[in-house]
Amino acid sequence: MTENIFTARELTTRGGLIDSKTQESITRDLLARLEHPMDPNTPVGDLPIGMQQIIEIAKALARDARILIMDEPTSALSQAEVTVLFKVIHELRAQGVSIIYISHKLEELMRIGDYITVLRDGHLIAEAVASEVDVPWIINKMVGRETKAYFRNEEHEVESNVLEVEGLTLAKPGGKGLLLDNISFTLRAGEMLGIYGLMGAGRTELLESLIGVRPEAQGSIRLSGKELMGHRIAERIRRGLVLVPEDRQRAGLVQTMSVSSNMTLASLRSFTRGFFLSELMERLNVKRMIKELSIKVFNPNQLITSLSGGNQQKVVVGKALLTKPRVLLLDEPTRGIDVGAKGDMFGIMSDLAAKGLGVLFVSSELMEVLAMSDRILVMAKGKITGEFSREEATEEALVAASAVGHKIHTTGENSNGD
Repeated sequence: MTENIFTARELTTRGGLIDSKTQESITRDLLARLEHPMDPNTPVGDLPIGMQQIIEIAKALARDARILIMDEPTSALSQAEVTVLFKVIHELRAQGVSIIYISHKLEELMRIGDYITVLRDGHLIAEAVASEVDVPWIINKMVGRETKAYFRNEEHEVESNVLEVEGLTLAKPGGKGLLLDNISFTLRAGEMLGIYGLMGAGRTELLESLIGVRPEAQGSIRLSGKELMGHRIAERIRRGLVLVPEDRQRAGLVQTMSVSSNMTLASLRSFTRGFFLSELMERLNVKRMIKELSIKVFNPNQLITSLSGGNQQKVVVGKALLTKPRVLLLDEPTRGIDVGAKGDMFGIMSDLAAKGLGVLFVSSELMEVLAMSDRILVMAKGKITGEFSREEATEEALVAASAVGHKIHTTGENSNGD
C-alpha cells in the first residue's frame, strides 16, 4: 500500500535513500484517518476492490492538493465508509481545498455539493446551485427525459428450488478464522434474491465460492439437484451457473478485445462445428444480445474500451447470458454506471427472473436491494445474519442485521432447508 501511495513522489533521507519508515508512518496515519487501520506493507493486489478504492483516496490525500478531483470515489464503498469519506471531505473544505466530485450517486451530490453541473454525451447540459434543485431535476437533465426509480414487477411466478447451498464454509488464508461461516440458503427459479452487507461481510467471497473461484470452499452447492462442489469453473458454467463479477474491468472484460470477442468468450463452444468456429452464428448471437440488452455500440468489432461503463456492464451481462444459465449471479451490477443505465440493468434483471432464471445479486445500495428483491439475505462477518421477505424488509432492519454477528430475524417461511 505504501508504495502505491508514494509512487513517483517517494520521500528520501539525507543520503538519498527512500525513507520507508516515514512513508509507512504517513500511510498508517492516512488509513487511520479513513478508519481502515491496516499493515502499510500489504500488497494492493491482495485487497478487494473496495479496499483498493480506500487506498486511492489515501493516495489523493497524501498529495496535499489544493484542488482535488474525485471520480466515483464511493462506487465500491459501504455506507459506513461513505460517511467517513464525507467527514474527510468536510475537513478538506474547511482547510480551503476545492473539490470536484464526479458521481452517479445523486443523493451524494445533493448531500455534499454546493454546485451541480450535468454533462451528457460530452456536452454541458445544465448548471445550478445545489440548494435550488433536486434529484428528479438532475435525472431529467442526465437522461434527457422524465424517469422514475425502477421497481421489481410483483406479478411473477416463483417456482421450485434451482440452487441449494448448505454449510458453505471458507477459511481465511492460513486457516486463521473464516471468510464464510456455514452459509445455507436456497434460490428458486424466477426469484430475485438480494444480498446486502457491508464491505468485508463475505458477499463477494460467497459468489466466488459458488462459481468456483474459491475451490477450497467446503460444503454443498446443488444446481437443479446436482452437486457442483468439486467441479471447475468451466463445468459449473456449462451446467448453468454464471457470475457477473464486481470488477468488470479486471475480471469481466479483456480490455484489448472487441465488444463481440468479449461477449462470446465464455460460449465459443456453442458456436463451433467440429474444429471450426461459425463466424455467422457468433455474429448473429452478438447482434441479438446487443438488441435485447439495448447496448449502445456503433460496431460490434470496436474495442470494448470505447463504450461507457453502463454499456460495458451490459456486455458482461450479455457474455453471461450467452452461456444459457439457469442461475445468474451478479456482484454489484450497477456499480459505477449512470442512472439511465441502472434503470436498464434493473429491467434486464427483472425480465430474466420473469423468464424463469434464478437471479442472485449482491449490492451495497440499500434502496436497490429493497426495490428489486423478492427476498433479502443480510451478511456480516461471513455469516447470514438476517433474512427478510419483500414485505418485511426495511432500511432499519437491514442495517441492524448487517451490524451484528448472529441471526436476528428470519422470514416465517423456512427457506434454508433446515
